[in-house]
Parts: sequence; structure tokens; C-alpha cells
Amino acid sequence: MAQAPEFVSLNGPDNVGKTTHVVRLAEQWNGFQPLGAVHEHNPEAWARVAAGDYARWWFETSTTVELTEMLLVGHAKRAAAREEGRTGLLDRGLPMLLAVATATCVVKDGLTVGEALKTVTDIAGSRAAAPETAILLLSSLDAERGYAITSAREGRPWTGIYPAYQKTLHAVLLHQVDHGAYTAVVDCEDRSLDDIHADVLSHVVLPQLTYRSPR
Repeated sequence: MAQAPEFVSLNGPDNVGKTTHVVRLAEQWNGFQPLGAVHEHNPEAWARVAAGDYARWWFETSTTVELTEMLLVGHAKRAAAREEGRTGLLDRGLPMLLAVATATCVVKDGLTVGEALKTVTDIAGSRAAAPETAILLLSSLDAERGYAITSAREGRPWTGIYPAYQKTLHAVLLHQVDHGAYTAVVDCEDRSLDDIHADVLSHVVLPQLTYRSPR
């Protein structure tokens, strides 16, 4: 019988379907424990920075160390909430959190993707390794195409620095893919929701987990 991993995470840019597939996975097997996003496990800290101009704090006044540490502290608290014998189900796992911090570092500090990723990874240290089945959902394997798809799904234009951040995030994710940061990559372009979910399930090795199409 397959040994269940401690954590399974769904990762990817905005509007790619992470939350949808997290919900579906939770319905597939009662051994999953949905643990949500990092800000839910460190709410006081996130509420404090969100009380003012949140975007300005994120992209201007926070340092890369401060942002990365906040993401990692929330991740550690989330991991600690996992019940013994269950598989924690994460909306954005550790590789994605590092990607978010890296993309922010690129647009804020003017570093290359490689330089920013090294900066963030150095901050994370040994915390950059985790017992996690990390599945990356991409709206396209082409960064420009992926950005176009996810931005169109937003329903309203992204403004300010956000378009540059999102484009950079797509590039960072592809850089991570090239360096083996994810257990599996699921290309979502021109595919149905059911087809994508079946692909996600094929990479999640768990006891008694089978794909069931929605009725």
C-alpha cells in the first residue's frame, strides 16, 4: 500500500484553478486535512500589514527578508497544524511561497530571477526543503501566454506594478521547473477541468485514492 505523504500542495499563478482542485482533492479522500493558505495561520501579522496600504507594503516598504520570513512563519505554523496520520492539503506550498518572494524581489530590487531566487533561498536556509508533493498548475508552458490567460480571467485590468509582478512570477515558476522544484507540472492550456483534475490525481500517490468524475 502506498505511503501517504505528509503534505500535498497545489501551486501556480493567479486564476489557474488551485483552490478549485484543492477542494476537489479534499472530496476524494478523507485522509486529507485541508490547511488552506499561510496567512490563515498567522492572521495577526498579516492583518497588521494589511491595515494600511497593503500593496505599498508588499512591493515598496517591506524588505525581502521581512516578506520571506512572514511567508515562512505562516508556512511553519500551517505545517504544525497537521494532524498525525493525515496528509496536509496546502493552497500554495513551500516552492510557491519561495516563487512569490522571488518575483517580488525581482520587481522591487531589480535583481535577475537567478539572483533573487538565491537571495530568497539563502533566507529560507534549511526550511527550503520539505516533505511535500508539490504539484504546479500552469495556464501555459509559455510565460507570456500564461500571463495573458491568467490576466484575462481576472475580469478587470491589473494595474500598477502588479502586471510586472505577475509576468515575473510566471518566469520564476518556469525557472523552478527547470531546476526540479516541483514533483509534477500540469499544463492546463485548452483542457477541461475534469481532464486537469485527473492529471493532478495521477501525481498524487495515496492509499485508496481514485478519480471520480462529478455527477
